Amino acid sequence: MRRQYGYHTYRGRSPLRSALKALIAVLAVLLVLSLAAVFVLQQYMVYSADGARVQLPWSNPDPVSTAEAPSPSPTSSEPLVVVTPEPAAQEPIHAISLPESALTDGAALQEVEAAGGSAALFDMKTDEGTLAFTSAQALAVETGVNAPEGRNAAIQALNETEGLYTVARVSCFRDNTVPRTHPELALRSSIGNWRDDGYRWFSPAYPEARSYITGICLELAGLGFDEILLDWACYPVSGKINLIVQGEAYDPATLSQTLSDFYAQLQSDLEALYPEVKLSAVLPAEVGQESSSGQTPALAEYLDRVWVWTDAQARPALTALLSQYGLEDPDSQLVLLGAAGQAAKSWAVWPAA
Repeated sequence: MRRQYGYHTYRGRSPLRSALKALIAVLAVLLVLSLAAVFVLQQYMVYSADGARVQLPWSNPDPVSTAEAPSPSPTSSEPLVVVTPEPAAQEPIHAISLPESALTDGAALQEVEAAGGSAALFDMKTDEGTLAFTSAQALAVETGVNAPEGRNAAIQALNETEGLYTVARVSCFRDNTVPRTHPELALRSSIGNWRDDGYRWFSPAYPEARSYITGICLELAGLGFDEILLDWACYPVSGKINLIVQGEAYDPATLSQTLSDFYAQLQSDLEALYPEVKLSAVLPAEVGQESSSGQTPALAEYLDRVWVWTDAQARPALTALLSQYGLEDPDSQLVLLGAAGQAAKSWAVWPAA
């Protein structure tokens, strides 16, 4: 129906709308007061493991909080002292060379004790190139240098003997067998394989030769030997060295670097797979002098022990020299070869070839 005179009915102001406005105003005032309170009381807030709380200046401090307060840092009058422990001394090794038969006859411990020793030394890779164990290395299988099948189990049992420390000697690059079949890995003369007193030699410069020796050392570590002793881990030092053909296989300018690389890689591989196994090597008594061997005292950095053919009179000079290159405990780390020595120093009874 059409409204008359253009007017509509007046309904007045809604009471609900007025109430909402009043409520909003109250809430706004409370919000402003809360923010002001937080700002004012922030400096009196204390945080602990139990949560946050307000601690007013006139209230008693929480005894627990006081007890838990951190100790003050040391002042300049109380300097911080750092104590560096001395390296623990190792037991000297008194090694007794035993024949290959002692690997399997069960008498190794008794023979070592009877000789007044503390360790058994076995020739696991001879200068001839033959092995006293069964290797999985392709060159060993191909050239027939392996020991009879079943030997490895006996060696593992031997190395588990309580109280017996075992050392595996490895004639590294002096090898009369494999280079005969693989002359491409050998040191050469103008007429064939170069020989030192009838023995052929690998060239340490060839990666295949280094890999073969490294593989043998890792296998011996896996059989449970406590220490791997490298012998002839060098270039030749006797014989008619001037007849060796120079070139890739024998470069006088790189002998030491080649050997350093070999020692470093073998140490790294042993550390990764058998960190408890020690690595040692026979170095010449004149290791500090210029030599055709390529060996230098710096090789001691990669070794747990250094074995030397010399007498007791040379020990002080060798100790002083090798201590500059990483030997921290010379009495145990420097092993004199040939005969028994003092109880507090390392030695080995090993017949010279």
